[in-house]
Amino acid sequence: MEARENKMGTMPIGKLLATMSGPAILSMLINSLYNIVDSIFVAQIGEKALTAVSIVFPIQALLVAMGVGTGVGLNSLISRRLGARRFQDADDAASCGIKLGVLNWLVFAIFGLFFSEAFMKIFSTDQTVIQYGVDYMQIITIFSVFTMTAMICEKIFQATGNMIVPMITLIVGAVINIILDPILIFGWFGLPEMGVSGAAAATVIAQAIGCALGIFILIKKDHAVNVRVFSKDFKLRTIKDIYAVGAPSIVMQALGSVMLFGMNAILASFSGTAVAVLGVYGKLQSFVFMPAIGVNQGALPIMGYNYGAKNRERMMRCFKLAIIAAMSIMALGLLLFQFFPGLLLSMFNASDNMYTIGIDALRSISWCFIPAGFGIVAAGLFQATGHGMMSMWGSMIRQFVGILPLAFIFGKLFGLRMVWFAFPLAEIIGVAYYIIVLKYIYNKTFKNLGVEE
Repeated sequence: MEARENKMGTMPIGKLLATMSGPAILSMLINSLYNIVDSIFVAQIGEKALTAVSIVFPIQALLVAMGVGTGVGLNSLISRRLGARRFQDADDAASCGIKLGVLNWLVFAIFGLFFSEAFMKIFSTDQTVIQYGVDYMQIITIFSVFTMTAMICEKIFQATGNMIVPMITLIVGAVINIILDPILIFGWFGLPEMGVSGAAAATVIAQAIGCALGIFILIKKDHAVNVRVFSKDFKLRTIKDIYAVGAPSIVMQALGSVMLFGMNAILASFSGTAVAVLGVYGKLQSFVFMPAIGVNQGALPIMGYNYGAKNRERMMRCFKLAIIAAMSIMALGLLLFQFFPGLLLSMFNASDNMYTIGIDALRSISWCFIPAGFGIVAAGLFQATGHGMMSMWGSMIRQFVGILPLAFIFGKLFGLRMVWFAFPLAEIIGVAYYIIVLKYIYNKTFKNLGVEE
């Protein structure tokens, strides 16, 4: 046991962060690419199909919130236990995480099976939109076991410093999804034309193959943790430790879904096209946010490991470098959205009305990118060090003190064009919160980390 060494405690931080974040950034970019491609193909069916998928997107986001939140808690726990050289406890956490992923899937499978139509009717009275949404949602949710399990495996690998395997599984899934999308949507090679259902089926098949590959590597290869998928151990203390960080992360990301529900309702009062524009923005912004999240994914286990090892200098050095990298990525995204909004919209078969609304929307919302980069990494530091509640409160403040109230007020007073400015103003509020809390936690906890009593 004592022989288990880890590069997160020894390699120079700059090189380590680049090594850890590089594969994660590439993975996130490819993941974003196939999300965008998916919507591009759906848009060819028509604007109603795109509107339906946009309405369903908050449910997908909630599904991802549950999987990623559980994974973040697992990642934080494993990396801290490895840093503290509690190897058996790290093994127990990894084994428990797989089982939690399956339990999470059951919740969404039941929702998709019995409540899809009722959900769609909340946001639309158009029967075509409703049917498109029901077809898409049921496939995505009922077969989400692959998504849930894949996200847990990804976080286990990342917690041990292995960023290559998650990259490979994501790339495999992305390539398969891009290939299958037009085949299943439009009925190529003699297959039946499935339309919106084909987009969902392509996603599920791709996720299943990526998940199977991840589980195979996790079980068959040697890693810093040993996973026992079929063990009967399911310790309440381990679950509690995972969700001490994971639950706030789930709530934090779930709040994003609730925010999207609210935004869809606000925008639907203007037009269905405005809802579709928000959906398009959600896909496009992922191409900017996901690489920044990739930086955070690379940084999180490094910060967690060195926090567990009581090495403040390495932990804070990683945090500062991650901030610089994330905000630089966001700055490039801002330039892209400011100068080429029409080109971005043209990929989605945009109507004249969508161009009119969308160009204003993309330019206005994208001012949130740079402050959001700071918030992503600050939240990651809190999660990595077991202060997940601080991240949750930050998300609540941004979305429920910021985005939704501001969007509602701006919409009532000034019309649709001002609604989009709720996003950057909310991120500025979030930055103020994170700076205050970071200073508090640093003085209370980090400042004396590793100092002998």
